[in-house]
Amino acid sequence: MPQSEGADGLRVGTRGSKLALTQTQTVVAQLTAAHAGLAVATETVRTIGDKIQDVAMSKIGDKGLFTKELEAALAAGAVDAVVHSLKDMPTQLPAGMQLAAVTRREDPRDAVVMAARTRARRLEDLPAGSTVGTGSVRRVAQLRRQFPHLRFADIRGNIDTRLAKLDAGDSPFDALVLAAAGLRRLGLEARITCTLDETLYAVGQGALGIEARAGDARTAALVRCLDHRPTRLECLAERELMRVLEGGCSVPIGVLSAWAPGRLSLRAIVASPDGARAVEAEHSAALSPTEGDPDEADACARALGARVAATMRERGVDDILAAIKRPDLPI
Repeated sequence: MPQSEGADGLRVGTRGSKLALTQTQTVVAQLTAAHAGLAVATETVRTIGDKIQDVAMSKIGDKGLFTKELEAALAAGAVDAVVHSLKDMPTQLPAGMQLAAVTRREDPRDAVVMAARTRARRLEDLPAGSTVGTGSVRRVAQLRRQFPHLRFADIRGNIDTRLAKLDAGDSPFDALVLAAAGLRRLGLEARITCTLDETLYAVGQGALGIEARAGDARTAALVRCLDHRPTRLECLAERELMRVLEGGCSVPIGVLSAWAPGRLSLRAIVASPDGARAVEAEHSAALSPTEGDPDEADACARALGARVAATMRERGVDDILAAIKRPDLPI
């Protein structure tokens, strides 16, 4: 197994965006606080998702769009661990890799940012024909069902770039829909006009995933302090749902996880991109994040996700998924 340099320290890989670096700095601060004297270095890696900014993500493929190059650095031993936005991580990790930790979830909801020129505070208040920018097919699929009077247009780029496009004098956008977690982590919560409580969010949204080489016991032990068990169980259930349905970030799967002491619930929706059809399901399971065997709890969370997926299949979700995969389908 390749070993990275600096046996007494830890090398952490990250994307180079402002949000990715901010997230990684938070992880590094937690690691150094938990392990006195630990030297943590960061290595920035540019991914294909960072390089291609003028094409909709659904058009260039989704699996590993923001992770492949980071995982290559991990496999080569250039870094010991990688910090991902968990929603970017494919549900099937490469051979020899493990999801070593899942951080406490930030607000997972989607948020609306209105253009300064509009007095609207909610999407339902926008005039008919107003244009809402988002790079997510999942969001568009659900929002078209809720707000049929609006138009939706693709927008790419990091958060600052998207906000600049909204704020431009000749902007075609009247509002944007972004992840609340990213805005909050960058200190931009004041830009949030409202949150979309009725829109189910992306699998893993709001959580960070720490990926390490399987069998690297030292790194696994060092990053264990980052693992938030309730969030991990929520996200394992969500990721298993997506894995069973063979979804990716271009497939409009929305989820809503709720944790209560001893019980985990998962609600999910798959909608056609035009919003005309949707399949939903919800189940819950008795689960404890702190008692008993952690591996057993992980397995129970995954079983919950698989159960929700099975119910959705019984209700015809495969028909929607098959239509989405058609190359001629308008996004």
